[in-house]
Amino acid sequence: MRYLPRRNILIAGGATLASVHLPRKPAAQTILTPREAAPVHLLGMAALREAETPVALVAQPFADAEDRPVTLTDFLGKGVVLNLWATWCVPCVAELPALDALSQRLADAGIVVVPISSDRGGAVVVRRFYAAHAIEHLGIWLDPKGVAARGWGARGLPTTLIIDREGRERARLEGGAEWASDAAIDAIRRLTS
Repeated sequence: MRYLPRRNILIAGGATLASVHLPRKPAAQTILTPREAAPVHLLGMAALREAETPVALVAQPFADAEDRPVTLTDFLGKGVVLNLWATWCVPCVAELPALDALSQRLADAGIVVVPISSDRGGAVVVRRFYAAHAIEHLGIWLDPKGVAARGWGARGLPTTLIIDREGRERARLEGGAEWASDAAIDAIRRLTS
């Protein structure tokens, strides 16, 4: 809220007087036209931090598009690229098309991309976002309260975990990345085997 020049009002309260600063009521909302968004720099695979030893992940609950509970144990036997994201997160939005392409390129290798949205609006918001951005190869998973993200030690969005077929974290990348690159695909294949 923007404060305009100070206006003081004296309030009588028993034997004392107090000066109170009251902000002026804001003017009617003005609708601004969107500006050209600044380009987001996506990270390369040099930002991928591999675990010295594979880390067993806690089976934190999250939900699928129908709000049914899911855990990582549901993906045992598959490699997983688990991406924690939100529709309001600029680097998340920038990297999602690459994750969509990655999902398509790795489907035949038994590797699944699991984008878990922290949007509080649930599957409806994610479906709208996918439609508006032509996302066709990703499923919808939800963690609106951030329980799973906190349980896996995510410090912010986006955070991506590379999980092997035994459910162990092999690598992590914090920030938006170019996931559809050949370097990313090679690293993911190696780490999830």
